[in-house]
Amino acid sequence: MRAPIAFVATTDAPKAQAFYEGVLGLNLTEASPYALVFDDHGVMLRVQIVEALTPAGHTVHGWDVTDIEQRVSALMDKGVTFETFEHLPQDDLGVWTTPDGNRIAWFRDPCGNILSLTQFAS
Repeated sequence: MRAPIAFVATTDAPKAQAFYEGVLGLNLTEASPYALVFDDHGVMLRVQIVEALTPAGHTVHGWDVTDIEQRVSALMDKGVTFETFEHLPQDDLGVWTTPDGNRIAWFRDPCGNILSLTQFAS
């Protein structure tokens, strides 16, 4: 094996491209009728183009960040809405602090896939 490849799916390639490229800032490296391929910080992210999609009820892809407040605020400025969950005590930005000190915030892509940002405790 060589390098990991991450996958998510979309039913709307133009919206997915606008989101992953325009909002998240990932570089589109290939587009075909089957997938949009992005360079996700050195990892290939294949956004598969599918006819139907039922998004998973859990996180499907995420990023390790060093300043979660800054990243959440920057994405909010671009129109991203962060998820809140009744069973988790989240702050005003939607960030949950785990019992071991990690901080996590969740948001969705245009097809409803749950994505996350995590700032790991030092």
